Amino acid sequence: MPADLTEKEFSQHLNTKFKTKIDDQPIDLELIEVKSYFPQENEQAGMERFSVFFNGPSTYLPQRVYSFEHDAMGQFDLFLVPISQNGTSFRYEAVFNYFKK
Repeated sequence: MPADLTEKEFSQHLNTKFKTKIDDQPIDLELIEVKSYFPQENEQAGMERFSVFFNGPSTYLPQRVYSFEHDAMGQFDLFLVPISQNGTSFRYEAVFNYFKK
């Protein structure tokens, strides 16, 4: 059973590897940052809002949903967006915005 995809849970796994695949080729991404978004005055209360950022290898992952696997968090899907390139590596972001349980 996968872990809850919360800011707190991801924060516990900074600098660890998350596995995914593209065209059946395994790809390791490293979780490098978890960023909080603080509530604004005009927003509805009770929201969990944050982003997670990954560094990846030279293999480019286009924007789409990927199946992830992590030793501690289990298996889950994320919508991943490429946001920058640094030399031969790429940086990706997944944004979370949902009501807290």
